[in-house]
Amino acid sequence: MKQHSFPFYNELKVIFAARMQRILWLEAEAGGSASSSSKKKAALQFSSDEEDDPKEDSEDERSGGPKKKRKVKGNPPSGNINSQPMNIINGMREIMEDFMNKQIQMEMRWLKAYEEREEERRVREMEWRQTMEALENERLMMDKRWREREEQWKIREEARAEKRDALITALLNKLTREDM
Repeated sequence: MKQHSFPFYNELKVIFAARMQRILWLEAEAGGSASSSSKKKAALQFSSDEEDDPKEDSEDERSGGPKKKRKVKGNPPSGNINSQPMNIINGMREIMEDFMNKQIQMEMRWLKAYEEREEERRVREMEWRQTMEALENERLMMDKRWREREEQWKIREEARAEKRDALITALLNKLTREDM
């Protein structure tokens, strides 16, 4: 069994690892001699989702999907250290939910396109079968007409042969009478 069946597992792992590394770096930096205002700025910068790639925005515009405005969390971090991991978890959960929603939408579009292609194939197959049945019926009718014509030709040929035989017989009879 494959260990990672999620299609973009490695890419997301790299993104999340980089994000965690930046957050840990900021925590280590903030824990030292940094002032509380720089802590607030760092928390604002990395707790928001504004750092997302502009590629994602352009993909949303190209796909015509609904645009979602990212919420900027402007609350200064409380002194509670446990809230930061929760914020990280919530942010990751939002990202994963958004990703899964996009994945579901993409799969629905693929499924719809597949069903449309399948319906087109069924229609073409039905048209092809109808065409083949019509051709078969036409061939059978042509065979039937050909047999009927051949029978009529044989009947006419037999009638001609009988007339010819009767004429020859009459001539022979006439010749035999004259010779006698």
